[in-house]
Amino acid sequence: QVQLVESGGGLVQAGGSLRLSCAASRSIFSITTMGWYRQTPGKQRELVAVITSGGSTNYGDSVKGRFTISRDNAKNTMYLQMDSLKPEDTAVYHCNAHNIRGLAEFDYWGQGTQVTVSS
Repeated sequence: QVQLVESGGGLVQAGGSLRLSCAASRSIFSITTMGWYRQTPGKQRELVAVITSGGSTNYGDSVKGRFTISRDNAKNTMYLQMDSLKPEDTAVYHCNAHNIRGLAEFDYWGQGTQVTVSS
């Protein structure tokens, strides 16, 4: 079991930057994959970025080159640096921890943090 708490959201002008944090209640060192997803009303949850326990990353097409995901295992925290923000990045951003143990898979979600980008 792991609890996730996001922070760092807010209101920013287009072209600006924000850094989101996801603090975990226990060590994230061995968690298979951690990631950020976002959701707007009426749309499906969208992959933003994921990072594996080995440090490999993958990004959604709409954020490639603008967002950077990272994890600090010593602080049990994952980050999302968001640069060159656009109004279409406006969404609730959720932190996810996906863990695989043998044949079992576990998913944990944070409550989300609102990001609003004004034009």
